[in-house]
Amino acid sequence: MTFRYVTLVTVISLAPHVAWAQATTRQPAPSTGAATPSTTNPPAPSTTKPPTPPATPATVPATQPPAPVTPNDYRIGTEDVLGILFWREMEMSGDVTVRPDGVITLPLLGDVRAVGLTTDQLRDILQKSASKILTDANVTVVVRQINSRKVYVTGQVGMSGAYPLIGSRTVVQALAMAGGLTEYAKGDKILIVRGSMTFKFNYKEVSKGKKLQQNILLQPGDTVVVP
Repeated sequence: MTFRYVTLVTVISLAPHVAWAQATTRQPAPSTGAATPSTTNPPAPSTTKPPTPPATPATVPATQPPAPVTPNDYRIGTEDVLGILFWREMEMSGDVTVRPDGVITLPLLGDVRAVGLTTDQLRDILQKSASKILTDANVTVVVRQINSRKVYVTGQVGMSGAYPLIGSRTVVQALAMAGGLTEYAKGDKILIVRGSMTFKFNYKEVSKGKKLQQNILLQPGDTVVVP
């Protein structure tokens, strides 16, 4: 007796399941090429102030002109301007002008005679006076302007007048400052008057290199007279 085995194959279609899975799967939207606007807010502007640069200090202008070169034989005269400096006492310090009577006036010290003194002598006098009201008096005297040392040239010259005598000055140099001799000047009869003394000066001789000893150094207050 012959037996036959029959194999039953059950074919189960998967198509419905695949369709259901595709239906339930979320597909991405197709790209249209347009940029999607961003919904992120822009950062808020910073409220922190930048550091302030350090201020540049202002340049303090010079308040005093440079002091003139003081001659070795200098003595204080009328119209000279002096700087009186008291250490740590600004209210007593300042510039003063020597009055025609030869006196200067200072705060708290009053009138002090200065004409005819050297700067060191005046400093000692002021320091002694200030020590009566100051515990540590320290004074400095500086010459700001020299207006008292002058020579005078008058007569037949280009410009008669007073001329400053800061350093050494001869008769020829003084005449040059005054513009020289005029056409009608008597150059051989020039006089230098110094107080009660008189010196003769012959410009014609000196200009030729003769008798050069006539070309003396002038002193404050001398007057050169050109007839």
